[in-house]
Amino acid sequence: MFTGIVQGIASVARITDKEGLRSFTLDFPEGFCQDLEIGASVACDGVCLTVTALQGDTQADFDVMQQSLNLTTLGGLAQGGRINVERAAKDGAEIGGHPLSGHVDFMATIASLRQPANNHVIRFAVPAPWMRYIFAKGYIAVNGASLTVAEAGREADGSGWFEVWLIPETLRMTTFGEKGVGAQVHIEIERQTQVVVDTVRDAVAEKIGALLPALRLFAKERGLDVGLD
Repeated sequence: MFTGIVQGIASVARITDKEGLRSFTLDFPEGFCQDLEIGASVACDGVCLTVTALQGDTQADFDVMQQSLNLTTLGGLAQGGRINVERAAKDGAEIGGHPLSGHVDFMATIASLRQPANNHVIRFAVPAPWMRYIFAKGYIAVNGASLTVAEAGREADGSGWFEVWLIPETLRMTTFGEKGVGAQVHIEIERQTQVVVDTVRDAVAEKIGALLPALRLFAKERGLDVGLD
């Protein structure tokens, strides 16, 4: 488990392609690797990866399977690329953000950037159907960072957008200040929110399921499209 509090920025020192996977050697900030062991978990831009080898006091290797390369931005990482990193939380650790699993749900795209005084506002475009889990003032994990949704908007097709406001300290400790419009980021939704939304949707579907044929007929007779198909 991770807390969503990014502990530093790592850079890609080397990339080695192997059959069916790619190995990354990451160069970490000083002190990050203290007591790090082979088999430990590290969130890399929000993706939980396992340490496969240690290279001195500041570097470690990680193997990423082809499926993960295809489904995340890790497949586009090049030597010198920079990513947010966090070590797995220890028992009793303070949860400064919110609990994260390190399993990416989908990728969002930066739609726009604004920079009011001492702030950095990023709007992300979200594909359908993921907006059902994103609410203003709720938690969201973006590239492994626990952030609060400032505003959110939904479209009829299930897509939408949300905005986050970043203070200078967040920009200093993460790579968000380096991202431009069009960049893709990893999103992990807040699990408690997902459970509540899915439970309510299932309960409603169960209650009205028997009424659907009559509702479809009613809508058809009146030329209405209410999304019941």
